[in-house]
Amino acid sequence: MIDEPPKPLSASLDRLLSHLGAPKPSTLVDVFDRWPELVGAEIASHSRPVSFADQTLVIAVDDPAWASQLRWAEAQLLERLGQQLGMHEVQALEIRVR
Repeated sequence: MIDEPPKPLSASLDRLLSHLGAPKPSTLVDVFDRWPELVGAEIASHSRPVSFADQTLVIAVDDPAWASQLRWAEAQLLERLGQQLGMHEVQALEIRVR
């Protein structure tokens, strides 16, 4: 048996979370902490990320008009999030009025 150096817990945690359909912890932090930077100040003032699993980001908006606006701009938002977070991190958006 060969002694291997210990592996970082983060590597195991990333594999486990991926298996469960959850994003990497760093992606979660980026989405929730950098929301205004990721989507722009105007969108961020009317929306917030609520949850993120199975590559689907759930976004709450404060008005039905903003829900329509984000649905209309979904492709552009996904492209922007992909550029900022990695192309395969967010594959779909679910918009909810709260």
